[in-house]
Amino acid sequence: MQTEYAILYAEINMFSLALIAFILWKTMGLSKMVAQRNFSMSIIAEMVFFASDTLFVLINERVILLGPFTSAAKLLCKETYFFATALMCYFWFLYFEYLRDSDLVKSKRKVQISTILMVPMTVILVVNVFTGILFYVEENGVYHRGPYFILTYVFSYIYVVVACSHTIIGALRKKGNSNKKTLVLLALFPVAPGGAGIIQLFYPRLPVACGVLALATLLLYLNWTDQLISIDPLTGLNNRKMLIHHYDHWSKNHAEGSKLYLLMIDANKFKSINDTYGHVEGDQALKNIADSLRQGCKELPKRANICRYGGDEFSILFESSGLEECLKLKDRINEKLKAINEESGVPFELTVSIGIASTDGSISLKEFIDLADDNMYEEKEKNR
Repeated sequence: MQTEYAILYAEINMFSLALIAFILWKTMGLSKMVAQRNFSMSIIAEMVFFASDTLFVLINERVILLGPFTSAAKLLCKETYFFATALMCYFWFLYFEYLRDSDLVKSKRKVQISTILMVPMTVILVVNVFTGILFYVEENGVYHRGPYFILTYVFSYIYVVVACSHTIIGALRKKGNSNKKTLVLLALFPVAPGGAGIIQLFYPRLPVACGVLALATLLLYLNWTDQLISIDPLTGLNNRKMLIHHYDHWSKNHAEGSKLYLLMIDANKFKSINDTYGHVEGDQALKNIADSLRQGCKELPKRANICRYGGDEFSILFESSGLEECLKLKDRINEKLKAINEESGVPFELTVSIGIASTDGSISLKEFIDLADDNMYEEKEKNR
């Protein structure tokens, strides 16, 4: 009976391990974004978590016989298990913070400070080897929980609770529906694995934690691939697909009498920047433009769809009360870009030409873009 239970437990865990190993393999090399590196690190910690849990059960149920090394092996498995749990929760926390583009991840010092809970967790696990305050294994191989066992959950779950609460607050503050849905999904992600972990805290022989965790990781992976389809990896802005989506949605659902405005933005003399200073500086120029668009749009009463249309061309699509607001936005973009260039110290002059068009929904997106493009190229000629 023990052997059957251990094999069933191992099969569930090994299937979960194979699933997340496949996810890790599929994600490697697809993106160099810091957020995704943290996602990959969380998967690696998760794999160690699964492997140590499986090995412990196989040793505990005497499927694997290690003789005099049984107690030491079981203790090592549990030490690894709980350390991997803390690491996994920490990298989830960072992953969520990067996806939210929070202030924390914009400062290396704050990121370093966020590891603070890993220090006592590491220390207490080392101390536990000699004191058994968290858990211990008798000489006959029987495993017991120690008086402060709950700390193994507390240090790890703090990261999950903070990440979840930050994400919920971010979702409540978002005006747009698409980003809000992503944040809500992220906020709900820890619920199932956290619940499964609590169940296994009280019923340790139930093999639920690894399976639920693997399925939750799969959902995160599917969400990531969806973002890869709709997000420009260099600037973090929407891509052309999302511009089409937003225009189609507005055309079908806008209120009567409302008007949609489109700004087409093109970098001036971008080819000469690439030719003279190289593609690294060219990429920095595009990032600076993207940042100026984000900052410029913050004062709009309604959320705008900012997109990298292609190459060095960008677009902003938003509903507005009139042309005056668009002209103010145009001025803000130019001011923000100038300030960002000075702050980043780029060795070249970087300006943009902006064309504006409006529609009541009676024309196609192509015609809409052509109108804004024509006005943008008129301004580009003046700049020359």
